[in-house]
Amino acid sequence: MSSAGSPSVMKKLIRIDVTSDTICPWCFVGKKNLEKAMDATKDLYNFEVKWHPFMLDPSLPKEGLDKNEFHRKKFGSRAQTLINSVDQAFQSVGYRFGSGGLIGNTLDSHRLIELAGRQGLDKQNALVDSLMIQCSTQEKYIGDREVLLAAAKSAGIDGAEEWIDNPNSGLLEIQIEMEKNAQNISGVPHFLINNKYQQTGVQAPDLFIQTFKRAARDAEGNC
Repeated sequence: MSSAGSPSVMKKLIRIDVTSDTICPWCFVGKKNLEKAMDATKDLYNFEVKWHPFMLDPSLPKEGLDKNEFHRKKFGSRAQTLINSVDQAFQSVGYRFGSGGLIGNTLDSHRLIELAGRQGLDKQNALVDSLMIQCSTQEKYIGDREVLLAAAKSAGIDGAEEWIDNPNSGLLEIQIEMEKNAQNISGVPHFLINNKYQQTGVQAPDLFIQTFKRAARDAEGNC
């Protein structure tokens, strides 16, 4: 709020496109660090965050695999060390990493995120948050229909049941986006700020804030 007698200053809009996978624990940490940066600068900027699909392992079965066994097969003797590192990162944003439960194909979760985005970016963000929390902290399987529907209900999404039960709903849009992302993105989380500044991997809140400042200066120069 501006002080009495001073002209009001219009807040700059910062658009953030985030590419992620719902089973990616580092994407969750990156999301929480982004939110810290946004909260710290909410008096300076308005934000618009949109989520885009990426599948770390499209070959994962829909019925899911034991997450601990999957990690042991993929990382071998390094598995527990990596899990401990992820848990430390989760603690830095106020959570604990849940390494148990199932891990599986994430296509249905991305289709649901597509539906949420059509109903508003706030709903989409709430859904992404719910899915990531359930997968990475509560050891729930987000390939399960009932888990997906419960997350959709908590985010206030309409028509989720019909959408999920039709395997073609949102499929073309997801395929097009993932083909584009495969050409332009090497890893997730990936952040594109104001269609110019790109950051890949977990970023500290201060780095996001610095990028917001650069993006806002660009916007001033274009006025």
